[in-house]
Amino acid sequence: MSTSVVNEVINQDDVVLEAVNLQKYFPTGASKLLQRPTQLVQAVDGVSFSLRKGKTLAIVGESGCGKSTLARLLARLIEPTSGSVLLNGENVSTATSKQLLRMRRDIQVVFQDPYACLNPRHSIGQSIGTPIRIQKTMSRTDERHRVFELMDLVGLSTEHYNRFPHEFSGGQRQRAGIARALALQPKVIIADEPVSALDVSIQAQILNLLEKLQADLDLSYVFIAHDLSVVRHIADEVAVMYLGKIVEIGTNEQIYEKSSHPYTQALLAAAPIPDPRVERNRQRIILKGDVPSPANPPSGCRFRTRCWKAEEICSQIEPLLPESSSGHQVACHFPEEVNLITKRRA
Repeated sequence: MSTSVVNEVINQDDVVLEAVNLQKYFPTGASKLLQRPTQLVQAVDGVSFSLRKGKTLAIVGESGCGKSTLARLLARLIEPTSGSVLLNGENVSTATSKQLLRMRRDIQVVFQDPYACLNPRHSIGQSIGTPIRIQKTMSRTDERHRVFELMDLVGLSTEHYNRFPHEFSGGQRQRAGIARALALQPKVIIADEPVSALDVSIQAQILNLLEKLQADLDLSYVFIAHDLSVVRHIADEVAVMYLGKIVEIGTNEQIYEKSSHPYTQALLAAAPIPDPRVERNRQRIILKGDVPSPANPPSGCRFRTRCWKAEEICSQIEPLLPESSSGHQVACHFPEEVNLITKRRA
């Protein structure tokens, strides 16, 4: 997949999905006297990005940074606190039930757990055909033929149509989940850590399948992950999240070879390189402390409590991403380009 640097202003005609200042706060605790929440967990706080047609945007970060919440906001599986999601220029966040049903044809989700996302009482064939029945786009006979096509497309045998999820391996169940997501011929697939629950060899097969489907069907992906070695082989652009905010966003090459935010550099340093000589000599970055609570994030820069570059300004003023709609954007007072692959230890 191409990783060329694209610095020109993004053509809005090429944008298929856009997030604009998305926020999701979850109330927690309650005051018996005031009958209202005592705290708000800031799971997603002011996230904006654009996804171009036929491209893959990867969202990466530690567990608990808000990646999966963001995925659900994009598909409107949960309601945003504020902000909006635009799909082909239409506002998904304010769509009526009827409008949302139509929009679902263009945006689908592949979930992390390949077993929990399938109804154990339905056969694989029934599960794959569920979106077609809900949308009422074809007859039962045509639906069955369509399901056979989808099973063949993702590498499942049509002989397995009447088998149930417990009779399949994790990789086969994930293939079924992908087939179901493709049932309505969507334009955008949100893949929420689709390979994290699979063995390494199966991960490679699923990633190769996703790349082939993207090329054949002109799909656009939002790919959620915490493993940067996985993301590197599938993403065109990468957005790094920390405690509900995007702290760095850029092309694949910019993030992996010219990372500028200390948190991105720490994530890259933690990802192993399959070359003993390079792995032995490259720079190590070990973060101290735990991730702060999203219910009470630090003032100023949210990463400052774990950052080795932090100074007084970091606690007083929050660094923001530049307003530029393209190019390499970093939310840091002291950004510094570093290539963690080639930089050696002192």
